[in-house]
Amino acid sequence: MNGGDSMGGGRTRLRLYVAGTSPRSTRSIESVRRLCERRLGGACDLEVVDLYQQPALAGADGVVAAPTLVRLSPLPARRIAGDLSDEQRVLDGLELAALAPADPRETVSGGAGER
Repeated sequence: MNGGDSMGGGRTRLRLYVAGTSPRSTRSIESVRRLCERRLGGACDLEVVDLYQQPALAGADGVVAAPTLVRLSPLPARRIAGDLSDEQRVLDGLELAALAPADPRETVSGGAGER
């Protein structure tokens, strides 16, 4: 261990399990990367794991299907499987909504940011 958890100070650690290089796997990776950049302000460390190459790691995380996204930190760990293209579903499922900075597009469209 290189002290990855001690570096956590506000960063979210995610692990995405995919099955090979299928189009579904590629879409899942792109969706989660986009979520990290747009909704978590880049304060996110994403590790992508291929179930075929590292099945033992999947077993340790309780993952039985792909794609599955696991929030490793902040604790407690959370996981969500299936279609990861709906950002709000992923944020809610992993309980990341409170960690995500307000989306400026939502503020503008909702009028909450007017002065």
